[in-house]
Amino acid sequence: MKSKKIFAMALALLLVFMGAAGCSKKAASSSDSIKIGLVFSLTGGTAISEECMYNSAVLAIEQINAKGGVNGKKIEYVVKDYATDADKAAKVVKEMILEDKVSAIVGLYTSSSRVAVEPILEEYKVPLIYPTFYEGETPNQYVVYTGSVPNQQGDYFVPYLMENVSKNFYLIGTDTTYAASINKQAKELIGKLGGSVIGENLVPSSTTEFSDVIAKIKDTTKDEGCVIYCNLNGDSGTAFYTQFAAAGLSDKYTIASFIMDESFSTALGSAAVNTYASVNYFNSIDSEANKAFLSDYAKKYGEEKKAAVTAVGESTYDAVYLLSMALEKCGDKITADNILTNFNDLTFEAPQGTIKVDAKTHHIYCKARVGQVQADGTIKTVFESDEVIAPEPAK
Repeated sequence: MKSKKIFAMALALLLVFMGAAGCSKKAASSSDSIKIGLVFSLTGGTAISEECMYNSAVLAIEQINAKGGVNGKKIEYVVKDYATDADKAAKVVKEMILEDKVSAIVGLYTSSSRVAVEPILEEYKVPLIYPTFYEGETPNQYVVYTGSVPNQQGDYFVPYLMENVSKNFYLIGTDTTYAASINKQAKELIGKLGGSVIGENLVPSSTTEFSDVIAKIKDTTKDEGCVIYCNLNGDSGTAFYTQFAAAGLSDKYTIASFIMDESFSTALGSAAVNTYASVNYFNSIDSEANKAFLSDYAKKYGEEKKAAVTAVGESTYDAVYLLSMALEKCGDKITADNILTNFNDLTFEAPQGTIKVDAKTHHIYCKARVGQVQADGTIKTVFESDEVIAPEPAK
């Protein structure tokens, strides 16, 4: 917790300097730079997940600029902290557009924050590149999505768990658009495959006391064990895993989550061991592109931070590179329509493997992966799809 406070203080100081640097009313594309916005929760309940996203975005921008930028122009960035608050996300995004004159925005983690800013994107015609896996519902024409959607996660995760762990599931999540949707999709798939959902809890955001929930799980399941399908985000997630392990239930029940990643597994220690995760990237992937990414990340942020590089961090890195490619194709005509059109069919050799932007939906083709947390906090891939999977967001 001390390291999180130090990080937050350091970022707060950085934001002061960034604010001073970005307060001019300069055009988004000047003769020597292109300005973009970065918006992440540097404080608040999901800062544990968004630290890596912010770090990865800055790393990508510095790498691109070191290689000459975009058509000879450097990428200039403005940073805003939305503090895990959807209303604040809308406020700072509007500021970025009207005051900082950004050409595009990269960031946001929660679905509620993304939904809150969409009317602003539409009003001012500024694209958002959203790096987080999400529920895949109501996609927006001004958003490009570089995270996975449920058919690239749950459609593989649930069958794996039913075959290798249990056919009985207890669902728990934060009371958000994302968790409610993911639980609904999980229930449909579990039922279709012959499994059972024996209980469900959605708790308010920032809940950190789970004794009643844990007691209910034990009572509902008759203390016989099952899969705990857990999609609690931020501080709620760390609290639940810690309290669940402290109650001595880890040997009987198996927690599985879309949200479990290396930021949680390294912070939780033994409380996360043997739990399962499903995302499109684990930092244990053995590829040259991933090794180079992690090496560069460690050089900038330190070996300790490298261990907590996550799927949403990696997809933010991808988002910045894909945006730079779209901007390059714009030439001097940097408009929202041109940027969005130029994302069509872009491919990138990402740390997770080759990804491609689907021209029809502006979501990515990516692989599905299931991982299991090891004793050292790494996440070992135990399942990987043979090919990249086409995204299937709802229309």
